[in-house]
Amino acid sequence: MSSRKHTCGLELSHQLGQTPAVQLLVRHCDRLVRRLSHWRDGQLARRALQQAGEPNLVLDLPCGAGRFWPLLTEQPNRVVLAADSSAEILSLVKASHTDEVLARVRTFQTSPFAIDLPDNAVDSIFSMRLLHHVADREGRLAILREFQRVSRDSLIVSLWVDGNFKAWRRRHLARRRAELEGRQERRKRFVVDRATIEAEFGEAGFDIVGHHDALPGYAMRRIYVLYKRTSA
Repeated sequence: MSSRKHTCGLELSHQLGQTPAVQLLVRHCDRLVRRLSHWRDGQLARRALQQAGEPNLVLDLPCGAGRFWPLLTEQPNRVVLAADSSAEILSLVKASHTDEVLARVRTFQTSPFAIDLPDNAVDSIFSMRLLHHVADREGRLAILREFQRVSRDSLIVSLWVDGNFKAWRRRHLARRRAELEGRQERRKRFVVDRATIEAEFGEAGFDIVGHHDALPGYAMRRIYVLYKRTSA
């Protein structure tokens, strides 16, 4: 049995300092709301993995702090390839996971625009909280086509979609700020029209199997389960 225990919050900050990577590691443990959000993300992710057929070889990209590794390694015969574009994050994630989890995870640095793996390398790609950082269609399609190249079967991907209260409120507040301040708000996360992203899935070579909403009708976050389209 491993002697390493799960480390979180202030304890991890004291051990490793206050670098941006460490702040990412502790972000989902600091507040009750974030803990509830993480619990709901896990619930939806399990449903998505089940809908994808419980794939055995999964690429977690971007893996970030590895917060989904305990969940991904619950399946006894699953191997996880975990990748991120940040070498700093990858150098620190081991501090927050048990030896049992780490024994099932292989990490490497790569970009979602050019994944350092051959065609059809994994059964499934698990991509949480990436696409809502990509505002333009060209960027989303480039990532989706690279996912389509590397996955031989399925893709599980989360993003923010419209058609809910939070998206309406976000748009309304942005309009008010623009009117009051006379300038457009610069954002790092974006809401995508559902019809638009679903068309882009098809254009990239995926068929939609299903979707799972964090809070239907209220929250923006949605997880899609996609199957790679086979050639006729």
